[in-house]
Amino acid sequence: MQLALQNAQKGTGSTWTNPLVGAVIVKDQKVLATGYHHHFGGRHAEIDALKNLAKSTDAQGATMYVTLEPCSHFGKTPPCARTLVKAGISRVVIGQRDPNPLVAGKGIAILTAAGIAVQILGQTGGLNAAYNFFYEQHRPLVTLKYAMSLDGKINANAGVRSILTGEKAYADSQLLRRSNQAILIGEHTFKVDDPLLTVRQTVPEFEPLRIILVNDADEIDLRARLFKAKAPILLLSRRQTQRKWPAGVEVHTKSDWKPKQILNLLADKGIQSLLVEGGSRIQADFIAADVVEHLVVYVAPVIYGGGGLPAVFGTSAHRLAQYQLVDRKQLAQDTRFELRRN
Repeated sequence: MQLALQNAQKGTGSTWTNPLVGAVIVKDQKVLATGYHHHFGGRHAEIDALKNLAKSTDAQGATMYVTLEPCSHFGKTPPCARTLVKAGISRVVIGQRDPNPLVAGKGIAILTAAGIAVQILGQTGGLNAAYNFFYEQHRPLVTLKYAMSLDGKINANAGVRSILTGEKAYADSQLLRRSNQAILIGEHTFKVDDPLLTVRQTVPEFEPLRIILVNDADEIDLRARLFKAKAPILLLSRRQTQRKWPAGVEVHTKSDWKPKQILNLLADKGIQSLLVEGGSRIQADFIAADVVEHLVVYVAPVIYGGGGLPAVFGTSAHRLAQYQLVDRKQLAQDTRFELRRN
């Protein structure tokens, strides 16, 4: 199963809303083939492993280790559970049941009805955390990320962009973007930083949906860098738009956007994970709304003093006590803290 998990990770950044899945075929205590879900819409891990066998007949009487319950429905590909039955697999060891209601035990039922021995381990080392959370909680898993100085400031002066962290922290933050399906910032951050909000250094098959929370979408400057990249854009405006928008830009209007309303909209779009990057008041709003499951904080060895804007500033955010430090690492001169909800 550990080998299957390692193979599953190879699909990172390419499976979009599909889960990462790895598979290994074993017979007579020998690994005959491995496979994984390469990209969204492509063949599933189980089929990939079967294709990698030296001979298709080698599957007969073999055991398959697969990180997620084989699917039972026709989607972009045929049902994997039925393919395993036809291939002659005699035993399937499954990392976890699939929480997607399209599957949710139906794949296991197909296997057992065909006389295939099934073992469910119920543990995959945190693989597909957002996928699992989405189908269990019916909303995206939210990660809040920011960089701050030793005295808790996110910039040196209000209204001025500050580069706090070094190259290693920057590279790490790009991996964080790559692992999320949407990124959210507010209007102030958009105007001050003029960001692209794309994944750089590595090129993912699917760029995250870039979300900007604004007062009036019609006042947005279309010359901003955001509109020069091909990745999709979602503007959440508090006022109705009269503008004709370019392709790839979607505008939704609500007089007072709240974090839970934003998450409900993203859930309707099938978005399973959201990275909230800023600014400070949006950070506080999401913490206060009690919807943040994951915190990543980079601390730089600098002190900005009284003129800087504090992190997580605005709405009362005393619920931070619900988070537990799960990892701390040094990234050159910067320190990365990772916390998860208890």
